[in-house]
Amino acid sequence: MRAADAIVLAGGRASRMGGIDKPGLVIGGRTLLDAALSAVAGCGRTVVVGPHRPDLAARFLQVREVPPGSGPVAAVDAGLRALDVDPAPLVVVLAADMPFLTAAAIATLLRQEAETGADAVFAADDDGRPQYLIGLWRRAALVAELGKLDSLINQPMKALIPTETVIVPVPGVADVDTDDELQRARTEAAAVTAATETSAGAEARVSDVVPPTPLTVDEARQVLRADLSRLTAYRTQLRAVGGAALAAPLTAEGPLPRFDVSAMDGYAICGDGPWQLRRDIGFAGGQRPVGLLSGEAVRIATGAHVPDGTTGVLRDEFAELGPGHILHRLPDTAAREDIRRRGEDRGPGDLVAATRTRVTPALVSAAASVEVTEAFVRGPVRARIVMTGDEIRSDGPLRIGQTRDSIGPVLPDILSHYGIRTSDRVHLRDTASGFDEVLTATDDIDLLVIVGATGGGAADQLRGAIARAHARVLVHRLRLRPGGSTLVAELRSGTTVLGLPGNPFAAVATLMTLAAAIVDGRTDAEPGRTLTGPLHNAAAITSTVPRVVPARFAASGGWLGEPQTSTAHLGDLVDSDGLVLVPAGAADGVVAEFLPLPA
Repeated sequence: MRAADAIVLAGGRASRMGGIDKPGLVIGGRTLLDAALSAVAGCGRTVVVGPHRPDLAARFLQVREVPPGSGPVAAVDAGLRALDVDPAPLVVVLAADMPFLTAAAIATLLRQEAETGADAVFAADDDGRPQYLIGLWRRAALVAELGKLDSLINQPMKALIPTETVIVPVPGVADVDTDDELQRARTEAAAVTAATETSAGAEARVSDVVPPTPLTVDEARQVLRADLSRLTAYRTQLRAVGGAALAAPLTAEGPLPRFDVSAMDGYAICGDGPWQLRRDIGFAGGQRPVGLLSGEAVRIATGAHVPDGTTGVLRDEFAELGPGHILHRLPDTAAREDIRRRGEDRGPGDLVAATRTRVTPALVSAAASVEVTEAFVRGPVRARIVMTGDEIRSDGPLRIGQTRDSIGPVLPDILSHYGIRTSDRVHLRDTASGFDEVLTATDDIDLLVIVGATGGGAADQLRGAIARAHARVLVHRLRLRPGGSTLVAELRSGTTVLGLPGNPFAAVATLMTLAAAIVDGRTDAEPGRTLTGPLHNAAAITSTVPRVVPARFAASGGWLGEPQTSTAHLGDLVDSDGLVLVPAGAADGVVAEFLPLPA
């Protein structure tokens, strides 16, 4: 059996550093997470707890605490549960925020545990302060301490510390918890860092000089659906996650209907009739009438549990009540059962929805009808909107050279249409390091929607920041007008970056073109159906490059595109029903894709 497994905490809020992704910070040519994983390389299995990181090797397990961001104790518990098969007797627990951590530090903890037999051994930094997030635990002791807590959410690590504890001085365990500490750490590793930044800068310059071939819309969507990292699956209440997708098949817990019920308002009857009508009545949700004898009937409502002995339900419109409360079937009316039998729609274990199905109100309702309220899901996608440019102003009077932010306020509604939840909206000024800071503060979001700065102008600095962040670029540019400067990348943290053009119409049109594919890729949802039809005036609006233009429904079916469109505002969408993708060199009547405007 292995001596020790390892739990590496790579989440957290980093509130004292503005909420950046600390494990992704590069110091001395490697990330803080890389430093932590190198230190535990001699352990058995290693689980990384935090946002999914697609660049991690497959040998590392990855899990997320539930709910995300609920503190180190909840993260330790999630990591421990991931290691519950053939567990090692010892567990290393450490945070991914120590740039100079080495395997020697872990070896020191192991020696101390062997010598003392303590339940837990923790490192002390150069000032003698215990570092409870670099420790070695007896697994049984850790399980016991977790079991003592009423709640794991937002608990400090001190809540876990057992009585039999040893603190041992260990060099190189100073963490990075503030901007000043980050700068000092980078100064110590200046030579390596300088070499890394020089290499990254050279790559960025080559990318600017020789841009890759722009992708078509279909190519870009295919790449996004196939290559974006999937969000971590978790179990939760279905009604709370509209816009997510099922990560496992959803099957019925109970039958539908739960019991035999009346399909109509009328009379529950027994036998061929006529029938003696009893005085009791069966209501939906009410007490079930006592059983019927042959020749008896009882008044019943739609959805009511039919009494034992019922052979059918006689509809009100097929019934006639005579003297002495004798019930007859009207002549020439069909003899129908009109009973919904227990389980006729679904039985326990029947499939309600397959993996990759989107969570919609219909799905939530269908699940609830068979006693299912929870499921394993991915998503919904959480987004941050970043408006860029010194010239943009959201509130207050405009100053000379400024323009009103006309799309930032409406983007949350557009994103919501595609099942994306907007966490916040920020304004980024034109500064040299602004984008670098934005790209590191992504621990609590899945999608960065950045408007502007995607081109090649003096203030367009997003692409350089993407290169410095060593992000994986999936869409360098689009073969589309407007929207050619669109950029889609994936950060090392797994967060998707969608860089949109700065002009309002171009930004909205490109967002509507790619949003569904991004959600499909992150949540692993089954792509929805494409809405297509004839574009009657295609020849008047086509070009040598595919275009996206406002369009309205044609009386004869299909669409009519707007010949003249300004990208500087959304005025042309006011009287439109949506957007249409116009193929290059299209003739009238070509079948084109239509994107309905969000309501």
